[in-house]
Amino acid sequence: MSPSFKGIGFMCLGVLCLAIGDAIAKWLGEVHSPLQIIFFRTLVSLPLIAALAHFGGGLRKLRTRRPGIHLLRGLIYSGTMFCFVLGLTLLPLAEATAIAFVAPLFVTLLSVPLLGERIEGPVLAASLVGFAGVLIVVRPGGEAFDPGALALIGAAVFYALMMITARRWGGTEHLWAMVFYMTLVPFVVTALALPWVWQTPHPWHWLAFAGSGLFGVGATAFITMAFRHAPAAIAAPFDYTAMLWAVLLGWWFWGEMPDLWVFIGSALIIGSGLAIAYHERRTTLKRRPTS
Repeated sequence: MSPSFKGIGFMCLGVLCLAIGDAIAKWLGEVHSPLQIIFFRTLVSLPLIAALAHFGGGLRKLRTRRPGIHLLRGLIYSGTMFCFVLGLTLLPLAEATAIAFVAPLFVTLLSVPLLGERIEGPVLAASLVGFAGVLIVVRPGGEAFDPGALALIGAAVFYALMMITARRWGGTEHLWAMVFYMTLVPFVVTALALPWVWQTPHPWHWLAFAGSGLFGVGATAFITMAFRHAPAAIAAPFDYTAMLWAVLLGWWFWGEMPDLWVFIGSALIIGSGLAIAYHERRTTLKRRPTS
């Protein structure tokens, strides 16, 4: 099997893990606060991330000379997780997933003021199409609009800021250090808030909390392996298979079936993301020196 096919396979497995983890969080959110869900997810994830770092080159990979940057990214990640879990509890799974796809568009737009990058005409046009898709999905002012949509858009903005900080400082820090400290901060933040939101879990909930953390780490590991085996331009578009899993899981567990407008908006969002990825790939190839 070629490395590209392996990368695609790992990406699809990672996205499946994310979708299952989201479904678990949505189910737990019917009883528990997002803060309690995040606490247990990070509690399970931290030792697993440390173990992956150990087998991936040793715990020395967790050393850092930029604790302030990791604190900032961890706080941003805390906001991302809180808004996303809150949105999951308020919206159908497929609709929540569709809105979350807008995050790469925010990365593109925010990279201009924060990184000094330029947006070319085709990328700007694709971004506007993607945002039109979001408006179709959330339909502000209509009966289908839900405050959960605002929470998910907030999660997308936080996620974009997290990716921009990774682009800015990721070259000076090891991957596992970035992931470990990004997870450590929300663990500490939610641990401090836990006494005010605690709900004693039912027996099945303990298993679900553990599963949420396991699937989260599994997603990180598989997606990391995907980008090691295949170029980003090949692996990244398969992130959109999350929509398929969200529709299936939402229908299976909650009897949710998105209406036509959600599918139309999702198609515009996904199409805009693929168009941006294709344009960036062509731009990279043009800039690459020829021998």
